[in-house]
Amino acid sequence: MNEKIRLLRERLRNLKLEGMIVTNPVSIKYLTNIENEGTLLITRKENIFLTYTMFLESVRKTVTINDEIIVADFRDVSEYENFFLFCENVGFEENYVTYKQYYYLKQKYKVNNLSETEDIIEKLRAVKDNEEIYKIKKACEITDKCFNHLLEFIKVGKTEKEIAFEIEMFFRKNGAEGLAFNPVVAIGENSADPHWKPSDRAVQTADPILIDMGCKYQGYCSDMTRTIFMGCILEEMKPVYDLVLKNQLYTIKEIKEYASIKTISQMVENDFRLYNYDLIHSLGHSIGLETHEMPYINSKNDTFLKENMVIANEPGIYVPEKYGIRIEDTILVEKNGCTVLTKSPKNYVII
Repeated sequence: MNEKIRLLRERLRNLKLEGMIVTNPVSIKYLTNIENEGTLLITRKENIFLTYTMFLESVRKTVTINDEIIVADFRDVSEYENFFLFCENVGFEENYVTYKQYYYLKQKYKVNNLSETEDIIEKLRAVKDNEEIYKIKKACEITDKCFNHLLEFIKVGKTEKEIAFEIEMFFRKNGAEGLAFNPVVAIGENSADPHWKPSDRAVQTADPILIDMGCKYQGYCSDMTRTIFMGCILEEMKPVYDLVLKNQLYTIKEIKEYASIKTISQMVENDFRLYNYDLIHSLGHSIGLETHEMPYINSKNDTFLKENMVIANEPGIYVPEKYGIRIEDTILVEKNGCTVLTKSPKNYVII
């Protein structure tokens, strides 16, 4: 049986659930590699993917004998109306399904009780297998190449929108499916907004330029931020940049299996406070099929890192209406340390 589905079945048994209805396309992609619209049913004995007639051929080409997935047409669902016969509790994705969808699923599949699954699939996705890690590494390689290209592309007069467009075009021309997320390109005072949307603001001499970008390779994401400078770096920005970089490097040294997410995050927060700055967003997050996945790296999270998690480490300081500094890498957690997958330079980069 498909290994990911096998692990899901184990977790379902631990929750005393006799099946699950999976409707989130990202969850379905993770479990089956199917990207077509449909619903995955994990029943007592079978795995059934229901889809529309137009997708049947594509889905059947995707699944293998080893997956042990039955592919069926939604129109034939009457033949399978007893999917969950004698099942007392069947799981669903409570963070994805609306109340209207919940009611619909309960009636359509004649389920006695639809039960929350406590992010069961998201928790499985947190630890990557070798194939997933390979794809994330490839996405990171393309991202590093894009950064090197931008150092040549960015000139005085280039706008945030032009730089963001160049990022997308580079990704598409160099082996990526496209963007993992809409890039943040924030010049000068705009870099003080952590989630700035590119505008017509043009690069001027002495501007900081914050670039947060990532691409997708065969469905898997990269995520990297660098703050670079046009012509020179102003003296007032150097201590802030140094503080962010110090904490980013400190975090990298602490990342390993069983490291406390809460402790690492608190250390960065406390160091920032010594200099009267706050970490206004999470220190990081996991990365995979989505840019932001579980676990989230912040001081409210009492869990621990595990080997083969892939996380973003992104401390940042933002001085309102002046500038912001953020440095971010995609990092693979290992037993006794970690590997930084995004390798672009992090000391002062002046173009």
